[in-house]
Amino acid sequence: MSLRSGSARSRILSVMPTVAVVCGSRSDLATLKGCFEVLDGYGIEWEASVISAHRQPEALRAYVAEADAAGVQLFIGAAGLAAHLPGVLASLTARPVIGIPLDGGSLGGADALYAVVQMPPGVPVATVAIGAAGAKNAGHLAARILALADPALASRVETFRADQASGAEPRIDPRAAS
Repeated sequence: MSLRSGSARSRILSVMPTVAVVCGSRSDLATLKGCFEVLDGYGIEWEASVISAHRQPEALRAYVAEADAAGVQLFIGAAGLAAHLPGVLASLTARPVIGIPLDGGSLGGADALYAVVQMPPGVPVATVAIGAAGAKNAGHLAARILALADPALASRVETFRADQASGAEPRIDPRAAS
């Protein structure tokens, strides 16, 4: 299954996405919603696919080769439990890979975090927080990486950061009614 960015998410675009988001199960898509929203907010074209590193290894290999050849600049892999998907992505491409450990199972995502962050030397995966917060940060990290070569995107990243910083409330009295 593959989804491309756009208002309905199922609309196929003729533009090759800049970011490929891959998860191993359709049920992971709900957790990734924040990632898709962040990428949309920055105006980054993305594509989502459901391909299991364990159940469909040849399909994953073919997808990564096709995406690399088509110009995808960055991969985001989301996985829970054994969480091999981000590492397998990193083994198949020289493009940057961001791994999102998904919460679930008896360890609440800690097992996935360890699997994603403990990559062997030479097979790097940038790792974000567990679950929905990590999904959002994966989108922001992707934007920052891509902004290195895209001045317009860099401007949008700085605008987001300035908007975020404008919410500071120095010297408030928390006893006062809000």
